[in-house]
Amino acid sequence: MSYCSSSVPIAPPPPTTLTPLRRRCRAAALTLPTTARAHRTAAARAALSDPFVLEIAEKFEDSLSSSDAAASPLPLQKLRDSASQSLLSKRWPSTKDEPFRFTNLSFLRSSLLLPAPSPTFPLDPALDSPSPHVLAIVDGHVAPSLSRLSALPSGVFAGSVSALPPGPTVDRVLTALAQGFGDGDLFWDLNGVGAPDMAVIFVPAGVRVVDEPVHVQICYSEGGEVGSERLPVSSPRVLVVVEKGAEVSFVEEHMGIGGSEERCYWANSVMEILIGEGGKVVHSYVQRQSVNAAHIKWTFARQETSSVYELIEVSNGGRLSRHNLHIQQLGPDTVTELSAFHVCQNNQTQDLHSTLILDHPRGYSRQLHKCIVSHSSGHAVFDGNIRVNRFAQQTDAGQLTRTLLLAPRATANVKPNLQIIADDVKCSHGAAISDLEEDQLFYFQARGIDLKTAREALVFSFGSEVISRIPFEPIRKSVTSQLKHLLATQ
Repeated sequence: MSYCSSSVPIAPPPPTTLTPLRRRCRAAALTLPTTARAHRTAAARAALSDPFVLEIAEKFEDSLSSSDAAASPLPLQKLRDSASQSLLSKRWPSTKDEPFRFTNLSFLRSSLLLPAPSPTFPLDPALDSPSPHVLAIVDGHVAPSLSRLSALPSGVFAGSVSALPPGPTVDRVLTALAQGFGDGDLFWDLNGVGAPDMAVIFVPAGVRVVDEPVHVQICYSEGGEVGSERLPVSSPRVLVVVEKGAEVSFVEEHMGIGGSEERCYWANSVMEILIGEGGKVVHSYVQRQSVNAAHIKWTFARQETSSVYELIEVSNGGRLSRHNLHIQQLGPDTVTELSAFHVCQNNQTQDLHSTLILDHPRGYSRQLHKCIVSHSSGHAVFDGNIRVNRFAQQTDAGQLTRTLLLAPRATANVKPNLQIIADDVKCSHGAAISDLEEDQLFYFQARGIDLKTAREALVFSFGSEVISRIPFEPIRKSVTSQLKHLLATQ
């Protein structure tokens, strides 16, 4: 048998694009004691991190085209580089890890995780908001065509980091990012690798945006069908910088749109907040995702001297909702007030993990966590940590968690935790888990109110203490109406 040969040259294979993550894997592989070049990257992965984590991260990096990556503003480039470096030492968490002991992530791991593509505008239906100041973010991208920002006071900026005006504003934002917001977990880093954009809210010194808040609508238009393995992933990221003596009120709302209201997707979001000396931020956070979605969120706030941070959280969406909240007081006479109301229905987990660090004298903090578990497969998790360090003398810190279990086998795992090193403090914490009290129901029935109506009134009033703290009335009424309907159907 003879063989024919050809003089036509064979084209070499196209070069592989080296993302920051792949460059680091290759650099690590070259230091390994092996002569098998083909196995170096695999060995590096096995030695340095979880291959499943690196596979997700590479999908995120590949979804950002090389041209987009080259044109990315400096803050995004630095964010991606630092996040990809950190991911090399991270692995996918399991219930054997203490922070995730009661939070099952298996359905995420078993899904086909795909980065959500860039959205196509305009979207249908159009977004609506009662506020004149709207910052719209769709699948991680700031959407100028859906935003309304022209009525903001002079000097206030809201929009994409790439649209920051040159001068003091961009310098202050870069300084805030350079200071860093601490080390997060795996999901913090995955957001850093996969964030296609960064939204920025900047309020200069002495300016107030209070009566009509900035409505940050974070929307998700991509979703897989229920029962399919496909799970699109979005990575929105928001930075809020409030300078000395400034004040801002904003509403952060997460929701599915364009047919994704009941579909499957994963929202992996990050919010970073820096409050200058004497500044104030009132942060209303409303999470009403699809009941088939996963919602994992990081909020990191840094408070300088005499500043005030108020967080009002209402969460009732998502098959899995996990909020990692980390707050650090950076000076004396600082005030932190946190309140949260969660509702767990059929096959839902609502999880709040919070850390508050007090390092300076005369710090004040209050944390109230309330949750209703209305179905036997519902699961509430609260892990609240307050650390009063040595120099935080004359601190006044209080923490309370209360949970209503309205169905047999409904589950709640709560762990309020105070760590006190200072010796001149006033601190307290408490926890209560129960069904409705019989004497409360009897009080209503003795006045001619039937049992069903009595239970509905008591259940709703349980969470109204938190809802009533939302300062913007149209949003407060909308949340109230939604939760009344939700609880009435349980």
